[in-house]
Amino acid sequence: MQNKSNRRDFLKKTLATSAGMIIIPTIIPASALGKNGFVAPSNRHVMGFIGVGSQGTGNMNNFMKIPEVQVVSVCDVDKTNRDKAANMVNEKYRNKDCRDYNDFREFLAKEKIDGVGIALPDHWHGIIYSAVAKAGLDAYAEKPLCRTIDDGIEIVKAVEKNNIVWQTGSMQRSSGEFFRAVQLVRNGVIGDVKYVEVGLPTGGQEKPAPALADIPEGLDWEFWLGPAPKVPFRGVYHWNWRWIMDYSGGQLTDWAGHHIDIALWEPTLNIPARLKLKEKLITREKGFTTPHQNMILCAHSQMD
Repeated sequence: MQNKSNRRDFLKKTLATSAGMIIIPTIIPASALGKNGFVAPSNRHVMGFIGVGSQGTGNMNNFMKIPEVQVVSVCDVDKTNRDKAANMVNEKYRNKDCRDYNDFREFLAKEKIDGVGIALPDHWHGIIYSAVAKAGLDAYAEKPLCRTIDDGIEIVKAVEKNNIVWQTGSMQRSSGEFFRAVQLVRNGVIGDVKYVEVGLPTGGQEKPAPALADIPEGLDWEFWLGPAPKVPFRGVYHWNWRWIMDYSGGQLTDWAGHHIDIALWEPTLNIPARLKLKEKLITREKGFTTPHQNMILCAHSQMD
């Protein structure tokens, strides 16, 4: 009888306590369940971005428009760019969760993500592109694929060995007008193609390179240089790096990557049998060093 009495007293006390409580059910947001237009976390492609200047943030914003993509981290050696990009991500998702890094190696070691968007000066492509592939991450990376042929070989090996998805960003391949032009050629609408001329702008060499300057606050200049020769800061770090051979190749690795690519999109033109290159270098005061004028002549066996 004592045990039954104790059990009844326990139940009475428990029920009395429960009656005085407000039980609030757990509400799971629709975003976590993949309902009401949201994508479930298990179906999201989680991304980070390395290099978040103008091109990098432009790409990042376009990716964030895709419901299946969630951006969680950014990496840049310029704190101004890094902070700006992180704020863009936080504003998009209405939180403060975006992680930021100065060093791509720390980024790759810590981030548990599915893919990476990359937009960097050309001289960093070989090292970082290969590192991303070796980390097993899918990538959308800006053209040119590489600055040197050796770098390109290593990147291709890393992509194939790690069986990742790699897309080199070349926007004109996704533009309707260029696709239509190639289709017209392929279907013989304009007749047999004997000669294709590709024109390029002269680039940013009309003005002399800046003189020596103070390193902007928040810019890791030594890391920006990376594999390039160590030189004093001259204000060349955003965009105008394209006109210095240690970092890029001028218009041959900028707009040529778009326009010549379209010319070679037609299968019968994509493997030159012979190639000649003529360059004219105009030296500027405190000068930029990429060729100011280029002429490339590709002869194809189909056109002989």
